[in-house]
Amino acid sequence: MMAAEEKANLAPPRTSSYRVLGEGSSLWMSVGSSFALLALWWIATHAGWIKPLFLPKPETIWLAFKQAAAGDLDNHTLAVHFGWSMYRVFSAFVLAVVIGIPVGIAMGVSRYARGLFDPPIEFYRPLPPLAYLPLMIIWFGIGEGAKVMLLFLAIFAPVALAARAGVKSLAPEQIQAALSMGASRLQVICHVILPGAMPEILVGLRIGMGVGWTTLVAAEMVAADAGLGKMVYNASNFLRTDVVILGIVVIGAVAYIFELLMRSIERVAVPWKGRM
Repeated sequence: MMAAEEKANLAPPRTSSYRVLGEGSSLWMSVGSSFALLALWWIATHAGWIKPLFLPKPETIWLAFKQAAAGDLDNHTLAVHFGWSMYRVFSAFVLAVVIGIPVGIAMGVSRYARGLFDPPIEFYRPLPPLAYLPLMIIWFGIGEGAKVMLLFLAIFAPVALAARAGVKSLAPEQIQAALSMGASRLQVICHVILPGAMPEILVGLRIGMGVGWTTLVAAEMVAADAGLGKMVYNASNFLRTDVVILGIVVIGAVAYIFELLMRSIERVAVPWKGRM
């Protein structure tokens, strides 16, 4: 009996090996599925299964990319459209992070802050951003302020609510232990509450950026002179499906790169997440 227990204690933990195997398998599955989709796209378009109006050939998308990069599609090059979209969405994202995380933490630790911020956030959160886009234009004009504010409101709610949920997920014993050891309220927030809520905060940032991209494209279609959303909107008016798909590919690629960056930050900031 004792020998069996000693053997069990000396055996390496099985969860770590399963985790490593799962990550490697997941990577190869992602690469394989991506190549499979590209191959299916190439075969379907070259075999004539799908009309070019509905799904152009991959080389047609590449030709549209070169035209957009050279500025042959409209008054702006692809780099200009891309730059304006990045400026708008990341300006709003930084603003939402700077304001949303403190507001969410305040809502989690103070019932007064929760009573102050919870009603307006929960009121406007379900509303589609385009519903209050006219108000943004009336209040902030037709410049960049209206679009950045619209994106800020779209990203702010998920970030603030995620921060509040992260604070609520903490065990009260952790806070009481820090207070009993003489920590001030600010030290408890910085060294106990914020690190403990970080996993939920990072999830909220990822969700908020996804909502921000959706709102960005819609806002640029309505009130913008340049941007990826505007490029897609102009192309749709002329039935340029290749340009529409090009815009989708660019937006999806940037969103995926941001997701990979957030995963890297998550592994560094909260290395204990998901570990047994």
